[in-house]
Amino acid sequence: MKKVVSVSLGSSKRDHQAKVKLLGEEFSISRVGTDGNFNRAIEILKELDGKVDAIGLGGIDLYLYAGGKRYEIKDAKKLREAIKKTPVADGSGLKNTLEREVVYYLVNKLHYPLEGKKVLMVSAVDRFGMAEALDAAGCEIIFGDLIFGLNLPVPIRSLSVFNTVAAIFLPIVVKMPFKILYPTGEKQEREPDPKYTKYYEEADIIAGDYLFIRKYMPQNMKGKWILTNTITSEDVEDLKSRGVKLLITTTPEFQGRSFGTNVMEATMVAILGKPVEKIRSEDYSNLLKKLKFKPRIIELN
Repeated sequence: MKKVVSVSLGSSKRDHQAKVKLLGEEFSISRVGTDGNFNRAIEILKELDGKVDAIGLGGIDLYLYAGGKRYEIKDAKKLREAIKKTPVADGSGLKNTLEREVVYYLVNKLHYPLEGKKVLMVSAVDRFGMAEALDAAGCEIIFGDLIFGLNLPVPIRSLSVFNTVAAIFLPIVVKMPFKILYPTGEKQEREPDPKYTKYYEEADIIAGDYLFIRKYMPQNMKGKWILTNTITSEDVEDLKSRGVKLLITTTPEFQGRSFGTNVMEATMVAILGKPVEKIRSEDYSNLLKKLKFKPRIIELN
């Protein structure tokens, strides 16, 4: 049995473990949250190094992307450098392949009417593939990177403007302490602060990282679609109580949980059995076809 472990800076309350069979092989897949404790995360990574088949970095990205450029996050680099032997993934490979293909699947296979839909994309630097695919599908996108990442109430309403703004901000942002940019540990359990309700009200679809979506989510989400991942059964019930109409997760459900892209990418790395730096987008795409992964779609209301 192959073992894949995601070590996350997020809350340990969101931990989960599943055993699945993929392409005839048994996998033990688990997530370990460190409640925002950076040093503890490094300790666990060192303990796992060389003892599991692949490691996912959760609650943090190694890189942020915009305009075809990649920017390495300073804090994430420290985590990656703690791992010497085991392949490590942060999910960016799947965000560039699976999440694009999910949008294409919704449009071309399920014939969902995305053209003209207003989308609140909570963070495009984190989910560049999804953002570009939604733009190509004809959606009207509100890029919320400044709102959700930096608490600046400045929506961006075109991909070209977003790329220009990102090129200015990202070289500075990636050097900042990550806990300033993204909810870690107990911050993930706080009740949403609905101070940016107007951006949710304006959109038909809320897309991107779920913890960012939840960060400022209003109580009334009647009729909205959510396009995200890393969803627990408790999250599903919460979204239903808020009136969300449709939930689409880009990763499939494993025993009641949609794992994060870092977990799924680490699993695919374990299957491919080659160094991460030698895995190309085509490798992920071809493997996705063999695995027959499909998005999880739940009509909540």
